[in-house]
Amino acid sequence: MIEHEEFAHLIKKEDKNNPYSTLYFYESGESFYIEPVFYTQLKGFKYHHPKEFHRILKEMERLVKKNKKIVFTGNFERPLTSVDNYLYLEITDVTNPLCIFVEDKSRGSDYGD
Repeated sequence: MIEHEEFAHLIKKEDKNNPYSTLYFYESGESFYIEPVFYTQLKGFKYHHPKEFHRILKEMERLVKKNKKIVFTGNFERPLTSVDNYLYLEITDVTNPLCIFVEDKSRGSDYGD
């Protein structure tokens, strides 16, 4: 299991059926998984928007408290985590409502086929 400093205050449990994701619980019983790709994206937001990072974490907490069970995934169409009765959310499901975006400043190739 990966250590996530942002969630060190929560209860962490191992789920042998989902070895690539980390499962966290709040004292009140709500739970969520963090997949590696989601965490990489979350760290990217911390790097690009350090002043807004606390808002992202608070929004994640709000969503978990509201929905009770969430998988924070890198790709909801192909998640690493397989669990029933959990809501699957990507990073943009958390950040877009907060109007926190990462611009795609890449440009297409100058070379055609």
